[in-house]
Amino acid sequence: MSQSVETLQRLYERFNARDIDGVVGMLADDVAWANGMDGGYVEGHDGLRAYWTRQWSLIDPHVEPLRFQQAEDGSVLVEVRQTIRDLEGHPVEAKGLKDKTVGHLFHFTGDKVSRFDIRDVE
Repeated sequence: MSQSVETLQRLYERFNARDIDGVVGMLADDVAWANGMDGGYVEGHDGLRAYWTRQWSLIDPHVEPLRFQQAEDGSVLVEVRQTIRDLEGHPVEAKGLKDKTVGHLFHFTGDKVSRFDIRDVE
């Protein structure tokens, strides 16, 4: 298993545990992160802290990695099952935030994630 895949396994574990510090430690300072709630991108550690703090005050997302596929350029596509609940545990379906399988594409600079994109899975 590659170092990138090991990093991403830890990243998903820390995200699901709501450990922002644990996740941002694996990210480049100037990371560009797809904003799955509002569109566009969130940039940098401070931007992600604010984004996730807001997100987790509104919904309870969980992402389970199903498959990792590393490309020749070093990027990794992760097929994930996302489960989105409101804070009372009920399923949410709004703005694409619903239970489904999606692709998460990660780019690395050295051993840090530098960009995260969301892709539809066919």
